[in-house]
Amino acid sequence: MWVLFAFLSAITAALVAIFAKLGLRDVDPTLATTLRSIIMAVFLLCMAWVLGKFNGFSMHNLSGKEWSLLVLAGISGALSWLFYFFALRDGTASAVVAIDRLSIVFVVVLAALFLAETISWRTLLGSVLMVAGALLISLKGNDFAKLWADLIRLIK
Repeated sequence: MWVLFAFLSAITAALVAIFAKLGLRDVDPTLATTLRSIIMAVFLLCMAWVLGKFNGFSMHNLSGKEWSLLVLAGISGALSWLFYFFALRDGTASAVVAIDRLSIVFVVVLAALFLAETISWRTLLGSVLMVAGALLISLKGNDFAKLWADLIRLIK
């Protein structure tokens, strides 16, 4: 069942990119991200209520560690979407999404470091192919050289 949910996640994420790109023409990305977050929060509150997820729930059900990790996940998600909307404002949707999906490669590395997940040769090869694919989709003409120049400037 998780595979079905993963594909549904991918499809709805694609719709987010299209809707956001269409809607960002005259809206500041910070404001758009904020409004989107409010809409998401209201929608999710309604879904949780309809599904009975608050039955027996108390704020004290979660430990301090769980609250801390939820706060960090929330802040990371908010920053991710904020950067995503800024990128969509100026970049093409396909290029922004291709680079955004490199989060998979970062998850592979971070999961190995913090969750002790193993990186097999297949995982490594898949990650390399994802990076190559993202670069091929997103960089046109002299963009590749400009990317390296920008990266070197950032490092200095």
